[in-house]
Amino acid sequence: MDLLDQIQFITTSIRSKRLHSLLTGLGIAVGIAAVILLTSMGEGLQRFVLAEFTQFGTNLIAINPGKVNTMGASLGVIGSERLLTLEDADALRQIPQVQAAVPMVQGNAEVKAGGRTRRITVYGVGPEMDRAFRMQVQSGRFLPPDDARTARPFVVLGHKTRQELFPDRNPLGERIQIGNVPGRVIGVMESKGQILGFDMDDTVYLPAVRVLDLFNREGLMEIDILYREGAEAGEMVAAIKRVLVQRHGQEDFTITTQQQMLDVLGSVLGMLTVAVGALGGISLLVGSVGIFTVMTIAVRERTAEIGLLRALGATRTQILVFFLLEGTLLAALGGAAGLVAGLCCAQLIQTFVPLLPVHTPWSFVILAELLAMVIGIVAGILPARQAARLDPLEALRSE
Repeated sequence: MDLLDQIQFITTSIRSKRLHSLLTGLGIAVGIAAVILLTSMGEGLQRFVLAEFTQFGTNLIAINPGKVNTMGASLGVIGSERLLTLEDADALRQIPQVQAAVPMVQGNAEVKAGGRTRRITVYGVGPEMDRAFRMQVQSGRFLPPDDARTARPFVVLGHKTRQELFPDRNPLGERIQIGNVPGRVIGVMESKGQILGFDMDDTVYLPAVRVLDLFNREGLMEIDILYREGAEAGEMVAAIKRVLVQRHGQEDFTITTQQQMLDVLGSVLGMLTVAVGALGGISLLVGSVGIFTVMTIAVRERTAEIGLLRALGATRTQILVFFLLEGTLLAALGGAAGLVAGLCCAQLIQTFVPLLPVHTPWSFVILAELLAMVIGIVAGILPARQAARLDPLEALRSE
């Protein structure tokens, strides 16, 4: 029997039981479509979150007060014996390879200007904050390099805050009241949008010392270090640790590099992608049961045909290959239909729900189709072996 006859034998078998073949292929198709769609959403979410973090660069180091850690991030002042101060930031700025040391204090306050009132997020920062976090000033300038302990009460508005408080005039030079702290607007930031749920446009920026007074805080919430490209993160961490231990007398702080945060996020989101893919795999399991059932029924219904093939000289190996190829072809066709359906659904989501990140790597597509074919082979092994072991005479008598 040549190759053409083998293909004709397999396709004739599939066409002869169209409903069974359709239902079997549909089970595989649903499974593959679910795997493609769910893993695409998981991969899209992973890329989105990592992109949100890396837009600030990967050469950042965060220092938080306290030595209590959870998943690489400090719990803040809990367990701390000495708070981080503006003087600590000044000392860290002197370390070689450090380009910026940004003190950070955050809170919510009522902001008043021009008869309008709005409650927004207030950031107390240093004059290098815009450079460290790759933020651009739209008009005016960012905070000037004043002495950190006597900085003037200048204010820089977020893009949305400027539109809400000064919708019809230039805010530069205008007076503004932030809680009980008066200030003068010297700049407006370009729109940054939302980053992991935080609206970076609905905010104001003041010198850190002014915000410490505003919220009656004694220490900083964080110090962010920007170091030069090419410098080793491990060496920078060691240098920071030496300076702060010398100042504090002990290691009562937590240092987290940007790469550590990215590694933790990457591992968590990678597990999420695998988990949602596994949910789609349940449908594939159902599809494999369908293939096994159809192939088992096919062996019983075509016993006489198998006996005739054996009588005409077909070997057990050829019979085994026939049924394995039939199961593989059914799974491959169902998998191809599932791929098309999954990719179409992912494209529709990307078009009509742009806020939901979806990304389908080609490796997922190839692996999904190979998985479908493997399922077809595995599910068809037992029925194929059963068909190959039939005795030719007994098979012919079953007619």
